[in-house]
Amino acid sequence: MKQAMNIPSNYEVLFTHGGGHGQFAAVPLNLCPAGTEKATYLVNGTWSERAAEEAKKYCSPIVITSQKSDKTYTSYPSIDEIDPESKYVYLCSNETVNGIEYHRLPDLRSRGIDAPLVIDASSDYTTKPIEWEKYNVGILYACASKNIGHPGLTACVIRKDLIGKASPVCPGVLDYNLNVQAGNVWNTCATFNIEVVGIMMDWIISNGGVDAMEELSIKKSQMVYDVIDSSNGFYSTPLASDEQKAIRSRMNVPFDVMGGDEAMGEKFVKEAWERGIVGLRTLTPFGVGRYLRASLYHGVSLESTEFLVEYMKEFMELNR
Repeated sequence: MKQAMNIPSNYEVLFTHGGGHGQFAAVPLNLCPAGTEKATYLVNGTWSERAAEEAKKYCSPIVITSQKSDKTYTSYPSIDEIDPESKYVYLCSNETVNGIEYHRLPDLRSRGIDAPLVIDASSDYTTKPIEWEKYNVGILYACASKNIGHPGLTACVIRKDLIGKASPVCPGVLDYNLNVQAGNVWNTCATFNIEVVGIMMDWIISNGGVDAMEELSIKKSQMVYDVIDSSNGFYSTPLASDEQKAIRSRMNVPFDVMGGDEAMGEKFVKEAWERGIVGLRTLTPFGVGRYLRASLYHGVSLESTEFLVEYMKEFMELNR
């Protein structure tokens, strides 16, 4: 992983339990020992919103949200109001449900903010390069189940100067320092899952590295967005304006059929299933919303994306 993602030597890599939800608690428990410290949460979707809610138990989160009055998200949160006393600034670099992605991290130092970035990169890790030190990345964590392996494992990249400051009530399984000192075997690791992560890192390196992964992600997602944008409204996506197109996710393309027509959406999903195209509608902790979602993780090849695109075109011609 250090080779594939060019992780500097002043960072530790841990493999942890509990998924992203575990890190929602682990981050404030490790960085806010008194439990009253400020932390800024940039909320641009459902996952960062959930992280901020969990953080209320362990610190004093300041929430800056881009949520609109209709409960939707179509922009980044403003970084102009970040409290300079924040122990860290938290963001989710790709919101799977809302289809918003930070293609590059915000440069907070240029605005006089020295607080480290904490990033939930569960759904876009290894799909683009990360400039760890330039953008003051303090902690980055990623559930394995999107791009780097199997559910049941989370990769945590932690800058060494942030280790060893945990709250006295931090559970051992979430204590970064305890796990680093124990060589990541303070408790039994998910060994098979870690092996698969190693296989994935070898695959990324042998296929051109993280820069090649980004090129492929751009190509796959653009193919799907092109069908949506050229459909004259048969397909639509919540990020439709020219300004919004700049923040569209490359990992998750939300779209509906005929303005959200329920029967037509069900027909689309059923006929996709019959062609072997699955996962367009998945049950999340947030239920099932209006939009279907094409997820384009590493496991979805260019050929599979082309197959989806051809099906979308065919379905549109037959049902317009």
